[in-house]
Amino acid sequence: MNTSFPRADERGFDSIQFRRALSQFATGVTVITTRLADGSYRGLTASSFNSVSLDPPLVLWSLGNAANSLPIFTGNSHYVINVLAAGQQELADRFSRRSTDPFGDLGFTLSRTGQPILPGVAAWFECHNRSRYPEGDHVIFVGEVEECAAMPQAALLFHRGQFGSTS
Repeated sequence: MNTSFPRADERGFDSIQFRRALSQFATGVTVITTRLADGSYRGLTASSFNSVSLDPPLVLWSLGNAANSLPIFTGNSHYVINVLAAGQQELADRFSRRSTDPFGDLGFTLSRTGQPILPGVAAWFECHNRSRYPEGDHVIFVGEVEECAAMPQAALLFHRGQFGSTS
């Protein structure tokens, strides 16, 4: 069976046009958190979250190859995907900065495996780090959900470079 498909000879767009087109897709905003072997916590803001499968329960997210936190997330067995609620832009900003400890004065709870669950989130998913797939300039993480919870409320969105909400 031939599994190769023909490709266009060249792209009909540049990287700026590609980013502009991608920005038209509104995404939810998440903070991925984990605990290291030394007991410290790490986290990052990501909008590349999606469901994969109901049986088994799988979700995915991606992280850039150049990210300082890539070794942390490829090396840990578990993490929590925290889906931010409307009004939690400060948390998104806090976990997108490199120079500060985002957990500093933040009250949070721990999952069954000791991973940080952020306060007030719309939902969270505790995941086993099932598999990783390098693609382009990112690594796609597939997590098998072991625990989850939803607190129905408006979600924080990111669209055309700005935050918004579903309400």
